[in-house]
Order: sequence, then structure tokens, then C-alpha cells
Amino acid sequence: MKKSLVPLALGTFGLGMAEFVMMSILPYVAQEMNVSIPAAGHLISAYALGVCVGAPVMLLSARKFPLKKVLFLLILIYALGNTLAGFSHNYWFMLGMRFISGLPHGAFFGVGSIVAEKLADEGKSSSALAFMVSGMTIANLIGIPLGAYICNHFSWRLIFYVTGVWGAVNLFFLLKWMPSIAPLPNNGLRGQFNFLKKMDPWLILLATGLGNCGIFCFYCYVSPFLTGMSGFTAADMTWIMVLSGVSMVLGNIIGGKLSDRFRSASVVGFAYSLAAMALVVLFLLPSISFLAIVMMCICTSCLFMVGAPNQLLVLQNSRGGEMMGAAMIQIAFNLGNALGSYSGGLPIDNNVGVNFSSIIGMGYLVIAIFIVSILVRRQKSKEQLMVTPILMKS
Repeated sequence: MKKSLVPLALGTFGLGMAEFVMMSILPYVAQEMNVSIPAAGHLISAYALGVCVGAPVMLLSARKFPLKKVLFLLILIYALGNTLAGFSHNYWFMLGMRFISGLPHGAFFGVGSIVAEKLADEGKSSSALAFMVSGMTIANLIGIPLGAYICNHFSWRLIFYVTGVWGAVNLFFLLKWMPSIAPLPNNGLRGQFNFLKKMDPWLILLATGLGNCGIFCFYCYVSPFLTGMSGFTAADMTWIMVLSGVSMVLGNIIGGKLSDRFRSASVVGFAYSLAAMALVVLFLLPSISFLAIVMMCICTSCLFMVGAPNQLLVLQNSRGGEMMGAAMIQIAFNLGNALGSYSGGLPIDNNVGVNFSSIIGMGYLVIAIFIVSILVRRQKSKEQLMVTPILMKS
């Protein structure tokens, strides 16, 4: 893989650490900030809100600048936001820093996706995007265990300092290895959203949100599911989460390779179908420990198998507004995560069994699969329309 792509993977690693590590340090932060666990949970929501707000606002502000400079600014913001979060001694200041830390997240993916596509070798765009996303999967793999270790032996603040230093390292390699890339043609403010006049981008965004929602219905509650229904202990969750992270890494690699060879929408449909079948098995046979672990790994693998294909799909269907399209796919991911967390918690709140979270997730995935099938049919129809005039001339 080209070294010019390395700063993109380093960036998604830093963003992944900033996003996911809070889940493993929440009790420590709540105790030191003297707030309840639910109140500390707002620190996760503040980051997600920053992602949704920052993606359109920052991209619209930076659309006239060279892409390398935009990436530099985004990395600088996440480095400063996380460093200041580590120095927080007030809950509200911490909440604000979490919001600021989330601002560059979607915008970085938006700009990074375009840069990765431009730097990729011919026919390797999806693999380049998968390499960029690999930083996020590796952060998932080591972020939660590392966060727990640092909290137990040092301080949760150290995690944010390390993330800030990582941002500085990221900036160094960005300046050293990434070539200058001209800004995209300026189509004006309205031009950034022209692609939304077509149906295909909406289908991609809707399927992405619903697909993530379906898997997160189960994954948000994987710990109570496995400990409450599959016979595992709380101590087992450490190695189980590592195994889950490995599955994410493998899923991301597989998704990139498949999307280079096959239609990206077909790869997404395949991943969602696989995840839906795994959720059905989890609902019907939750007490078989080995099977539950295998199905969990399939779900987490599929969660990232669609990352590169979805990014490529939205880039291909948002010409003239690529940065906004790639950022909006991140908003779709995050909104799907939030809806999945809410929907998956309903069976638990109503005491009907945590395995029902899986069947709710399967329902969302079935809708996502249906939407993807419409997208595939539309793409095939367009290809036939393009081929027909050529055949008539020959």
C-alpha cells in the first residue's frame, strides 16, 4: 500500500480511539467528575453530536482549500480537543471538549475518502478506502482493552494525552508523506448538495443507516447478551471484545477486496444478509456459547465489511459534492448507531429478554437489504442503457 495513504489510516485510528475509548473508561470519568453514569454517558453523545454537526459545517467552510491543508486542520482540531479533554476538571468543560473532538470526525472521512480515491492505483479505490478505514478497526481492537488497562494502572486522563500526541505524529507524517492535492472544483454552496436531487444517494444513505442500526441493536448489548444468555462471565468479555475487534479488522479487509472485484452495492447486500442470518441464529439459539461467539464475530465483521463499499458508493453517486457525500455517510453511520442503541434497549427495558434485541436488528437489516436490492437493480438498468447505444452503433 502507498505510504501516502498512511496518514489517512493514522487519522482514522486517532478518531477511533477518541470515539470508542470513552465506553471503557465511563465509570472512572463519572466518579472523578462526580456525576452519574447516565450523565457521563452524555460524553459519548456529545462526540456523536459533534460528528453530525461538524461534517457539513466544516466541509462547507473548507471546500475552497487544498485537500491536504483541510486534513491538517481537521487533525489539529481532534488533537487539541482530546488534549484539552484530558485537562478537564469540570463536567461541562469536558462535555464541550468531547463535542469539539467529534467535529472533525465526519469531515475527515469525507476529505480522506476523496484523497484515498485520488491516490489509489487504478481499480484499487475500494482497497485504498479500506486501508484508510483500517485505522478505525484497529482502534476498536485495542482501544477498549488499552483504555481499561490505563485506567486501572494510571489515569483515564492519560488516554486523552496520548490521543493528542498521536495527532501530532499524524500531522508529521501528513506533511512528510502526503503530496499536495488541489481543491475540488468549487460548485458553490448549492452545488455541494445537487447530488441529493437523485434517488441513488438517498438509497445509499438510508441503507447505511438502517444496516448499522440493525447490527448495533445487538452489539450495543453484547455484554448482557453473552453473560446473561450464553453462559460467559464478565471476565470473559475482555478476550471476547478483542476477538470482536479482530473480526472488524478482517471484515474491513474482506470488504475492500470484494468491492474491487464485484459491484459495491452487491457486497453491501451480501454483508447485510450474512449479518441478518447471524442475528436470527442469536435469537433462536442464544444459549449455545460457541455458536453465540461465532455469530457475534460474523456481525462485527459485517459491520466493517460495508465501510469501504459504502464510502465508494457515495463518492460515485455524489460527483460535484463528493466531500459532502462522504461526510453524510458518516452521519448515516452515527445516526444508525444511535437508533440501534435505542431500539436494542427496548426489549431489555420491557423485560422480554435481551435476545429479542437481535430479532429487532434483523428487521432493520431486512429493510436495508430491500433498499440495497433496489439500488442494484437501478445500477444494472443504467449500465444496460449505456451499453445499448454502443451495440446499436456496432
